[in-house]
Amino acid sequence: MTLEVYLAFCLASLLLALAPGPDNLFVLAQSAVYGVKAGLLVVAGLCLGLVVQTLCAALGLAAVVAAVPALFWAIKLAGACYLLYLAFMAFCHAKDEAAAQTASKKSGLALISRGFIMNITNPKVQIFFLAFFPQFASPETKGLALVLQMLLQGLTFMAATLLVFSAVAAAAGYLAEKLSKGRFAMWMNYGSALLFVILAGVTLAA
Repeated sequence: MTLEVYLAFCLASLLLALAPGPDNLFVLAQSAVYGVKAGLLVVAGLCLGLVVQTLCAALGLAAVVAAVPALFWAIKLAGACYLLYLAFMAFCHAKDEAAAQTASKKSGLALISRGFIMNITNPKVQIFFLAFFPQFASPETKGLALVLQMLLQGLTFMAATLLVFSAVAAAAGYLAEKLSKGRFAMWMNYGSALLFVILAGVTLAA
């Protein structure tokens, strides 16, 4: 890519990261419930997921997923089930203060895993990469050169995601830490449960 094309790709990646979607809403919900540090760990997990998604797109695995409807739907179903599980846990924590306090002390690995699973169980990311990345490549770019360019694009997209999602996590977590007392914390968990159910529905419907 020329410098001008690469800068255009960077701008497009930032705008896409800013657009409301399942991943940034997920970060918002997790940060509001567990705080800034937890939100940033979830973002780290999402970005690790993007590494896997980029490799799948660059190495042609995403095309396999797109070509096999049963596999595509199996991944989507797994993602929806995971979101419903998180909704159930958030609902339980809202009703049980002791459980909520225990949940607020989740390990860093558990939070990173949440973000990672959330991302890799969304096969639409791979399909999106297959459609989005080539728009910034010249028709002559093929073979290893195309794979390397897609890897660069994936890393750039991940950097834009990290920047935007970290800002979302910091803002939501900071506000929640100032307000998360008593009944407000309970309603945050109820709100998170509802959001996860909606995201599960969107995952299956899209």
